[in-house]
Amino acid sequence: MNSMVEIQTTAKAGSTPNLWSSIGNLMRRPEVGSFLGMMAVFAFFAIFGGANFVTAGGAASWLNVASEIGIVALPVGLLMIAGELDISIGSVIPATSMTVATISGYYDLPIMVGVLAALGLGLLVGFINGVLVIRTAVPSLIVTLGSLFAVAGLTLGVAIILTGSTGVAIRADPLAKAVLGQFVGGMFQITIFWWLGAAIIVGYLLHFSRYGNWILALGGDKVSARNAGIPTDRVITLLFMGSGLCAAFVGVSQALLYNSAQVSTGQSFIFNSIISVVIGGVLLTGGFGSVVGIVFGTITFAIVNQGIFYTGFDANWASLIIGVLLLAAVLMNNTFRKMALTYTPKKK
Repeated sequence: MNSMVEIQTTAKAGSTPNLWSSIGNLMRRPEVGSFLGMMAVFAFFAIFGGANFVTAGGAASWLNVASEIGIVALPVGLLMIAGELDISIGSVIPATSMTVATISGYYDLPIMVGVLAALGLGLLVGFINGVLVIRTAVPSLIVTLGSLFAVAGLTLGVAIILTGSTGVAIRADPLAKAVLGQFVGGMFQITIFWWLGAAIIVGYLLHFSRYGNWILALGGDKVSARNAGIPTDRVITLLFMGSGLCAAFVGVSQALLYNSAQVSTGQSFIFNSIISVVIGGVLLTGGFGSVVGIVFGTITFAIVNQGIFYTGFDANWASLIIGVLLLAAVLMNNTFRKMALTYTPKKK
């Protein structure tokens, strides 16, 4: 009888360290801090934003923003985990919007031709970025900064030559509109579902395939990754092509959704996507991050970006409030990450 009591007492005593060990392991996950930050931001606007913020319309306002940013943030996040950066997306989005609008709107060719041409352009820009980064050994920030201005100038020049305008209207057929550019239920953009699909695919690549290990290794140490037999050049090129493709998809979707394209749109996606990725727990130095964290970070940014307009705060202070809340979310994320990395369970 006494031995049974001793066994139960020992089991109870050992359960506490196991519990703290499990909590410590959970907190080591890169997405935990971003999830807590997202919940804190949502609670803030649920309180101060009034009843409209928590309605379907309120959810649609930030989900629509999150979907477009999120589709771009996913490949940008992979690049940042690999220690690279792509800011040329700010020009790829309007360039591909103008491409599909010019081909299928101005020249009235089949919509599929315009869509494929736009996606091909995104892949081409990404391929050029990847090759330049590999061949020149110039930091990707500088390379993509150059392509940002080059693509923007090319888009403007070609648009003026072909259409004589910086904006082109497009009227898509019902099928293309339903698949790429419509509002589901009159308020939710179809891109929300594309974003969720992209998150699943990218999540599989990063967390359940060998390519994910390669990407994380690249962010840790490129030389060691190359010496270990990882095809670093191929991986980097594919990552930049993925970034260009996703940016092109957003460009096409925007053109079909709003029935027009402009050469000046897309610049905000540069910093919005980077901010979302950083809020999601991805390190600027690379080698650390998760797809779930990027999704949470994107939602957090979208909630802050749209939620401010549901509050009674003076709109002139909107940028300040957004900046403070985003900084608080990032600091919370970093705090939990550092606590997790330094956590060691107590030994009895």
